[in-house]
Amino acid sequence: MLKVAIIGAGNISFSHIEAYLAFPARCQIVAVADTYLDKAAARIQHYQLSAKAVSDYKELLAEDIDVVSVCTPPYTHAPISIDFLRAGKHVIVEKPMASSLKECDEMNEAAKQSGKILSATAQNRFRTPMMNLKSVLDTGLMGKIVHAQVDSFWWRGHCYYDLWWRGTWEKEGGGCTLNHAVHHIDALLWMLGKPAEVQAVMSNTAHDNAEVEDLSIAILKYPNGSLAQITSSVVHHGEEQQLIFQGTDARVSVPWKVTASTSKQNGFPEPNRELEQRLQQYYDQLPALEHEGHQGQIDNVLTAIETSEAPLIDGHSGRDTLELIMAIYKSASTGQSVKLPLSQEDAFYTSEGTQREAIHFYEKKTAVENFQDSRITTGGNYG
Repeated sequence: MLKVAIIGAGNISFSHIEAYLAFPARCQIVAVADTYLDKAAARIQHYQLSAKAVSDYKELLAEDIDVVSVCTPPYTHAPISIDFLRAGKHVIVEKPMASSLKECDEMNEAAKQSGKILSATAQNRFRTPMMNLKSVLDTGLMGKIVHAQVDSFWWRGHCYYDLWWRGTWEKEGGGCTLNHAVHHIDALLWMLGKPAEVQAVMSNTAHDNAEVEDLSIAILKYPNGSLAQITSSVVHHGEEQQLIFQGTDARVSVPWKVTASTSKQNGFPEPNRELEQRLQQYYDQLPALEHEGHQGQIDNVLTAIETSEAPLIDGHSGRDTLELIMAIYKSASTGQSVKLPLSQEDAFYTSEGTQREAIHFYEKKTAVENFQDSRITTGGNYG
C-alpha cells in the first residue's frame, strides 16, 4: 500500500484526491498540506480521509510517505518537488512543471540523484481520443505530417486574475500559453516531436488586471520543413479545443475526424475513400482507456512505482514543454524568430531573466486570497 500526501489544497487538489481514491487497494492518502490549514482540513473532511492536515509541507519530509502530488502555485513547484525527491519520495507535480528551465533541470537532477520518479502532470494524454490519435499517427498511414494546428481555446473572466498568485510573471510564470495551452503543447510535442524554430506574437486583450498574456499565436518550423501553429487563449467563448494533423495523404484530428484526398490529373482533389476507411477501421478497433485524465496518469505513475518501469510522462517531458513555451515568450517579447534549444545563457532560461525580458502588459492591482466558488474546468473530453 503506497502512502500519499497532497501538497496544496487548492482547486486542482480535488482531481488528484479523487484519482488516488479510485485505487483504494493500491494507495492511501495520509496527509494534506496547505499554508491555509483550514483548507487542508476541509479537503480531509470533504473526502472523509484518514489523514492529517499540516500547514508546512516540510513537516512531511521525514514521514513514511511514498508519493506526493504537488498542487501548489507554479513558482513553488521546484523547491517543494526537490525537497521531497531528496527525501526519497516519488513526485507528481502539477502543470506547469516549474517557472523556469533552470528549475526543471534542478528538479530532474534531484530525481536522478534520488532514483525516484518525477512525473509532470499532463493528464490530457490519458484521454481515449488523444491516446488513439497518437496511435493513428504512429501508423504512418497519413504519410509525412506537413502541418499541425493546435487550438487551445479557453475562456476566463476578468476576475480570474484577481487571485493573489495569478497574472504575474513572478508567481504564475506566464499567462494562457503556460497555464492553459501547456496540455495541448505537451500533446503536440508527444505526437510530432520538437520544432527547430519558433515565431510568435502575444497580447493581453481583455484582462487589464494581469501582467501576462491572455492570447498568443505561435508558428513552429520543424527540421523537415513542416509547420505547426498554436493558438493559446483565455478569450475564446465555447472553449472549443482541437489538434489537427495534415499529412501528405490524409488528415486526422481530435475531436476525431478523418479525410483523405488523391489528386486528379489537373491537381485538384478527389476523396480517397479507401484510405479513409483504413484509418477509420484502425481507429475504431483501438481500445478505450480504463482510467482517464488525472486518474489515468496517477494509475500510470502508481504502476511505474510498483513495477520499477518508467512512467509515460517524466520530468524531461515536462521540461521539453516548458522550453517550447519559453521560446514562444521570447519570440513574442523580442519580435524575433527563436531557434531551439535554448541555452543556459539565454535570459529565458531563468525566472529572473523571464521576469525582466517578457512583456508586462498591465500592472496587477487586485489580489484576493481565495474564491468561494471552488469549481473549475480542466478541458474537454475530445470526443
